[in-house]
Amino acid sequence: MAVTDTGQIRAGRDFAKRPVSLFRNINAKIATLPMILTATVIFVGCSIWTIVHSFTNSKLLPKLNFVGLDQYERLWGSARWLVSVKNLMIFGVCSLIATFVIAFILAALLDRKIRFEDGFRTIFLYPFALSFIVTGLVWQWILNPEFGLQSIVRGLGWESFNFDPLYNPDIVIFGILIAGLWQGTGLIMCIMLAGLRGIDEDIWKAAKVDGISTVKTYLLIIIPMMKPVFVTSLVLVSAGIIKVYDLVVAQTSGGPGISSEVPAKYVYDTLFLRQNLAQGFAASTMMLAMVVVVLIPYVYLQYGGKKDG
Repeated sequence: MAVTDTGQIRAGRDFAKRPVSLFRNINAKIATLPMILTATVIFVGCSIWTIVHSFTNSKLLPKLNFVGLDQYERLWGSARWLVSVKNLMIFGVCSLIATFVIAFILAALLDRKIRFEDGFRTIFLYPFALSFIVTGLVWQWILNPEFGLQSIVRGLGWESFNFDPLYNPDIVIFGILIAGLWQGTGLIMCIMLAGLRGIDEDIWKAAKVDGISTVKTYLLIIIPMMKPVFVTSLVLVSAGIIKVYDLVVAQTSGGPGISSEVPAKYVYDTLFLRQNLAQGFAASTMMLAMVVVVLIPYVYLQYGGKKDG
């Protein structure tokens, strides 16, 4: 009994000598205060302020005159908003699939240690260094039927060749998609290439000894091991999809008509051109909900099912 009491006393003394957890690593905690305050005040505070005012009838200036769900009913009754959401869904699904497929294929080819790998990697990544406005303007010229790709091909003798997606309301969103893929795929390719380079060479040797083909090795072994890389890529691509704005403005300005409208452009036009704050806030809140829908799977994939060590 005395031994037990002595052990408890020593444990109590050791605990008393330890610094209070609040003051442990105090320098690091002080250094993170600006980031915490910024995230709390600007992001959380402004988000709450936006959501609250989306239930009002604010026009040019914000005012707390609540009207319930009127702004949301008006939003989902707007043809322009419905077209924006439809375009975002088409752009998002096609962009996710095409980006992942193209980026992984390019990363797998470069991972084979081909000649001039550095040059190819630079070429593929270079478009990401450009702004979306520049990319949009470049592809607006390329897809212009008067002096772009269509004109060049017809000048070579194919008079029946027709490729003017930016002027066709049925496929204009795919013209914007081409520019988006050209700019963003290189970054995802580099991320996946880094993931592939992190795979142990012994895995490839073991698969080769077992007679597993290269394609099956990628599908059954390599890709499942790259789950964190794919999750990170998913978040980056999804964030870019939801806030796509610059490409649309630079290429089509939402046209022809409203056929290439997207939610981010709807919010901007509603807030600053039509000066309808409450309606813009309602659209912003719906975009925030889209972001949350993206973040929930990310958090689950990263931390779901994990237990404390």
